[in-house]
Amino acid sequence: MKTKELIAEAVSLPVEERALLVDSLLRSLNAPESGIDKKWAAIANDRLQQLKAGEVTAQPADEVFKKITARFQQ
Repeated sequence: MKTKELIAEAVSLPVEERALLVDSLLRSLNAPESGIDKKWAAIANDRLQQLKAGEVTAQPADEVFKKITARFQQ
């Protein structure tokens, strides 16, 4: 099967199957490292729990990006 045919067939799939296909292709290019993924998941879970407990407050994304942009433009 030629690449163009493969793409045409993939595009015709239902959205859920296309998402699965894209995820599989991306994973084949950049294989996940389970150890790192587990650490990031643990950090994300800890931060979520801190947010729910009121230990930290969320900031709007536009404010965060303004701070980052300002920091790296200096």
